Amino acid sequence: MAVKKSELYSILWEACNKLRGGVEPARYKDYVLTLLFFKYVSDRYKGQPYAALTVEPDKSFDALSDLKGTKDVAEQVDKILQRFKEENDLLGSLPDVSFNNPDELGSGKELVDKVSGLIGVFENPAIDFRTNRSSGDDIIGDAYEYFMMKFAQESGKSKGQFYTPSEVSRIIARLIGIGSIQNTPDKKWTIYDPAAGSGSLLIRADDEAPVGEDGKSIVSIYAQEKDNSTAGLAKMNFVLHQKATAEIAKGNTLVAPEFKDSFGQELRQFDFVVMNPPFSDKSWSDGLKISADPYKRFDGFGFPPEKNGDYAWFLHVVKSMNGTGKAGIVMPHGVLFRGNAEEIIRRKVLEKRYIKGIVSLPANLFYGTGIPACLVFLDKENADSREGIFFIDASGGFKKDGNKNRLREQDIEKIVRTFEAREEIEGYSRMVPYSVILDENGGNLNVPRYIQKIDDSLPQNIAAHLRGGIPEYDIETLEKLWRVSPKLEEAIFTRVDAAHDIYNLALAPEAIDGAFEKDANLQAERVKEGNGIFENWRDSVKDILLGIDASTNPKALIRQIGSMLLEEYDAQEALVPGQVHGGTAFAPAAGSLLLDKYDVYDCLMNYWNEKLQDDVYAIRADGYEKAGRGIECEYAKKKVKNANGETVSVDDKSKIKSFDGALIPRDIIERVYFADDFEAIGDLGEYCYTLDAELEETREEESGEDGLLRYVLDEKGKISAGSLIERIGELEDKRTSPEIIALEAMLSDLDSKDEDALEKVAKKTPSLEKYGIRNKNGTFSKTKLKAALKAAKAEAVLPEVYKEEYEALLSYHRKLNESEDLSKQIKEAQKRLADKVRIKYGELTEEEIKHLLFDEKWMPAIHAAINVELDHLINSYVARVVMIAKRYEHTLKELEDKTTKSKAAVREALKRMGYAW
Repeated sequence: MAVKKSELYSILWEACNKLRGGVEPARYKDYVLTLLFFKYVSDRYKGQPYAALTVEPDKSFDALSDLKGTKDVAEQVDKILQRFKEENDLLGSLPDVSFNNPDELGSGKELVDKVSGLIGVFENPAIDFRTNRSSGDDIIGDAYEYFMMKFAQESGKSKGQFYTPSEVSRIIARLIGIGSIQNTPDKKWTIYDPAAGSGSLLIRADDEAPVGEDGKSIVSIYAQEKDNSTAGLAKMNFVLHQKATAEIAKGNTLVAPEFKDSFGQELRQFDFVVMNPPFSDKSWSDGLKISADPYKRFDGFGFPPEKNGDYAWFLHVVKSMNGTGKAGIVMPHGVLFRGNAEEIIRRKVLEKRYIKGIVSLPANLFYGTGIPACLVFLDKENADSREGIFFIDASGGFKKDGNKNRLREQDIEKIVRTFEAREEIEGYSRMVPYSVILDENGGNLNVPRYIQKIDDSLPQNIAAHLRGGIPEYDIETLEKLWRVSPKLEEAIFTRVDAAHDIYNLALAPEAIDGAFEKDANLQAERVKEGNGIFENWRDSVKDILLGIDASTNPKALIRQIGSMLLEEYDAQEALVPGQVHGGTAFAPAAGSLLLDKYDVYDCLMNYWNEKLQDDVYAIRADGYEKAGRGIECEYAKKKVKNANGETVSVDDKSKIKSFDGALIPRDIIERVYFADDFEAIGDLGEYCYTLDAELEETREEESGEDGLLRYVLDEKGKISAGSLIERIGELEDKRTSPEIIALEAMLSDLDSKDEDALEKVAKKTPSLEKYGIRNKNGTFSKTKLKAALKAAKAEAVLPEVYKEEYEALLSYHRKLNESEDLSKQIKEAQKRLADKVRIKYGELTEEEIKHLLFDEKWMPAIHAAINVELDHLINSYVARVVMIAKRYEHTLKELEDKTTKSKAAVREALKRMGYAW
């Protein structure tokens, strides 16, 4: 099976746990990512001639596995990694890490255990990268970047600067235009990042580029990074993303740029540039004579401030773009409006019309700073004829993620689609002519100057608070709802003052929810958006999702079906007869009127990231039949001796504890093919649960000092079958009768063999004869007497004082036995069902697998998420209507009168208590 992203994430964090206690969190990445990298290249390239990297079979990750538990494991790991770096010219290019490090990893047995444990984590079969030779490599690279993101989150300001959030990288990659270039023999395309960090911006951008006949990007990557350790991370990142040919130089780009023209005098120029530089770099000019920059980056623009390097980086990008070059860079908002030297530079850039777009991002998005940033898109091609700059204010679209903000999938898609279409949306986007920017605003690019946010808050209406009633403005804020059903508005609100546009509730506040449920138009729209539109999309993407093969590009696939979903839910408004609050009514010619299409898109993308992506990669790697038949087992453990004679725990493949489908969940197979068995087990389980609940309730009620079960509770307040039986026996021993007394006396005297004494007792209690206490010859035997005693005790009456407790114990014991019997039945039924399911997995046809995936797994999950979103939206409308109704429920005079009465009542109460003033 192909490697699953979710499992890889889990394994990476398991490796981190092995390092806790001695290694600083900032160093986790160096150890863990080095082993991830070496494991990956070993699985992919071991023993292969002409491979991108050389990995000798006896110096691969398998060699590390053989070293586990040996006394010199740490030293030998370092030697193998050193040999690998030397053979691949990677010395100094990867993170500087030693596994033979007593300061961080301990010494002696602690060192051996820690290093061996780390190696063991990466032996997990779930990350056998050999199965990913033809697919899924970007999942591995993405998992690497996920780990980098988590490290940046935990490391805070000092260590997060090397990482650009992947959401931002994806926006830049899609908007710089690299996806539309053509592969021609006479053109070698290039992309460059002068502040590369871990390389994520370059990787995302290169992923957007077309590929050649060899399946590789037609763009060559160039990067420079000042920090040596971070440059090593970038090198590993490039290899993991199948971009091992990327050139990464080390050093200070502003002082000593490494990429120059063939004469070494000028900066090399590139087709595309991406960059997220250090914000407001105060030491950017150290080592550089600004007024005599050998690369003439500031000529014609002016000199950036010595203590703020934002425009120094900006102008380096401008100089690094060729005549048709395009760039996407991350900048702090200050570059858009700061004055003095920066204002001069900004005006000069604007006069050349290089800037084609600006996207304002949410605050607290980047690791290392909480300030808001923006994306600036530059394009030298046809700059002279560019008429304006396209602005997007995306600062309000995000979700909270711990102490940071994150862009959602819908935010990314909305930015990209709006920018590409140059779609002007009130409060969100606008095309602004250069004449307006330069002549009317002095070159100020501050986004709020050109895009005013829509205030969707509901201001208090003083007149309504004074006079009462609901102002029409408040009701109009729900215009989107009234478009669906004007009749719903009429059912809830009644106009009582036409002159002042004042309304009252037409029904009680608690009846509003019911009005929503009864409204035919609203319910019809709910069905249309929750089912009808979804089903149209489902039918349109079916062939795409059931046609995945080895040539499928998963990222292109999700983009395609995502676009189709957006198109289905896009409401194209058209004029229709009717009035809504005196204005022209609108209605959608198609699409959804309630749900926002980007909210629906988020439902799809969340499921893609959670499940569907892994499924697509698995199918691409193994095909529907192999992937769909696969199962994953959890085995019992057994103890064995390893090569070093140590006892270790390994899987016992002969004993399966549990299993599930690798692609198709087990519960789907059970529900579809074995519905009767599945339902029967469910019924048994439900009844067992009811019994257990009754037992627990009885235990809770009867466990006090006077409780009927107090004598059978253990120290933890639990009740066992043994304690029940013991107490029941004790109570049964308290049964008494003349027959019992006589029989116990006879059994006591039996050993003396005094027949006369026994006969006297028997004659004294003639009722004993009914129990058949004599042998055929008239003598007494122990067997007969014991049987008689048992029968007598069964007939004897328990003293009244014990009866209630006895009955409670018997009842509890019966239910406990029944519950245990049911549990056994359930386990046996589950085992029988499990055997059937395992057999069925192996029998599944490709058509069955496709049906199960599409109709039973993928579509129901997405459908349910969309309907949850729809229900949440309608509930929010109900809540807003109730809020509007209640906020003006009482006038100010009514509240004042109520307050006056309350004050008077309090005074009277205080007087009665002897307090007066």
